[in-house]
Amino acid sequence: MSISLSSLILLPIWISMAQIQQGGPDEKEKTTALKDLLSRIDLDELMKKDEPPLDFPDTLEGFEYAFNEKGQLRHIKTGEPFVFNYREDLHRWNQKRYEALGEIITKYVYELLEKDCNLKKISIPVDATESEPKSFIFMSEDALTNPQKLMVLIHGSGVVRAGQWARRLIINEDLDSGTQIPFIKRAMDEGYGVIVLNPNENYIEVEKPKIHVQSSSDSSDEPAEKRERKDKISKETKKRRDFYEKYRNPQREKEMMQLYIRENGSPEEHAIYVWDHFIAQSAAENVFFVAHSYGGLAFVELMIQREADVKSKVTAVALTDSVHNVWHQEAGKTIREWMRENCCNWVSSSEPLDTSVESMLPDCPRVSAACSTEM
Repeated sequence: MSISLSSLILLPIWISMAQIQQGGPDEKEKTTALKDLLSRIDLDELMKKDEPPLDFPDTLEGFEYAFNEKGQLRHIKTGEPFVFNYREDLHRWNQKRYEALGEIITKYVYELLEKDCNLKKISIPVDATESEPKSFIFMSEDALTNPQKLMVLIHGSGVVRAGQWARRLIINEDLDSGTQIPFIKRAMDEGYGVIVLNPNENYIEVEKPKIHVQSSSDSSDEPAEKRERKDKISKETKKRRDFYEKYRNPQREKEMMQLYIRENGSPEEHAIYVWDHFIAQSAAENVFFVAHSYGGLAFVELMIQREADVKSKVTAVALTDSVHNVWHQEAGKTIREWMRENCCNWVSSSEPLDTSVESMLPDCPRVSAACSTEM
């Protein structure tokens, strides 16, 4: 049985509290003092002292994983599926490891979109300067020129990015379950142009600049000797503070700030931007949407903002477990009527496929997906 550093530190306090609680009313003051001491201990920070470094590989090979011929993620040496609890009782570390792997998989899916699906990566905003934050979408070669059909794919909220439905399914099931690739390939085989939205890529993260406080002695009229003494004390104080901070939080992560992407700062903004600059400009007579979860909400917001244009180009919308709400989003009567005729929402249900599922909202038909559509 292993004992963590944090347990060793807290053990004497817990023992003291147990001994005090066995005493009489005279011990109340000591109990209160110890409770106050415990309340001042940041257990989350303390637990970080037991963690291995948050230093993870930046390739699948580094993690010793690869996708096999069935698109399943497997350990290179053992052939076993991904194991989340790689280190017992270190949930935070395991979660950080999982997130690091997820970032690699996101890049891997981007590569598949370009190499296997022959999609082009298009930077947005279209008129972005070199220095401003940018995002991107993916399009087929004929997305804007195909005169017949255009398919638009929108994923849900969270960590997923362009080309994904669910990171969890990619890692634990396979690429066909968790990515949009089967949809894209079938659409292209059937003569559709394709546009893949990237609604969660709303900002870039950069490290917060360190604020340098100018020494007050720089502009002071104090004697040089006094200024030097104050500077020495200031440096010693900073040294002690830095040492304490390193001890208190050895796993301290960089402080980051978010720089939002112009006109793409939310999934709703992104959908409208891509509509205005790409979909609305396309030659296709018939535009079709497939939208999952929050993607459905983004589509309804697009309808509210561009109702006439959407009605003139969009033929049908397939929703999967959409979280839109026509009342909260204040969709008008004409939009609700159009959705009843042109949209269908496949929802999680044990009923046979396409069985009608009751809904309290008068927007569009809801039918069974014959399974969980959780992505």
